[in-house]
Amino acid sequence: MAATATPALRPDTAVDATALIADIERYLAAHVPRTAHPLVTKTTAQLVAEALHTPTNEPPVATPELTVPHRLWRILPDWALAITPARRLHGAGRPITVTQHLELTMLVIQQYGWHRGALRSRTGRRCILGAQAVLYRLGYGDEHTARDAGARIQAVLTARGITEPYHRWNDRRGRTLDEVLHLLRAATTH
Repeated sequence: MAATATPALRPDTAVDATALIADIERYLAAHVPRTAHPLVTKTTAQLVAEALHTPTNEPPVATPELTVPHRLWRILPDWALAITPARRLHGAGRPITVTQHLELTMLVIQQYGWHRGALRSRTGRRCILGAQAVLYRLGYGDEHTARDAGARIQAVLTARGITEPYHRWNDRRGRTLDEVLHLLRAATTH
């Protein structure tokens, strides 16, 4: 089975959380669930949430925009991602599907770079599990979404006769970025 080639990242590629969030939001906007009628622009879940929301008379609290040099986002500890605009905007987490989580995991790996041997490298490259952690810290999905996505990745490996956990599979010597992306693509349809 031939894997598709993925463009190599330049070592000087500066990815910041703001750019990553913008890419994630573009992806999610393109994959919005359809509503029952074309004139209805909100999903049922959005309408229910809006109906249950009780407005307060308090003015919204202005939060200062966090400005961090672009390259610094790559090397900040993962917990610092929780203070990004997406996490502040969506609170505890923006719901996403398992398939969206897997596709966004590929996006994180393609933007930050891929790594093996640890969750992340000193320059900010991420393994599969590290990319999943980025999504969680940014507020996309929750621990159940990440766990279910991990189970789907593991199911693909099991179907291929591989019994080791996917995070160890990621760290094997000789593993390539293309193999990792191919596994994630397969998990989106599993």
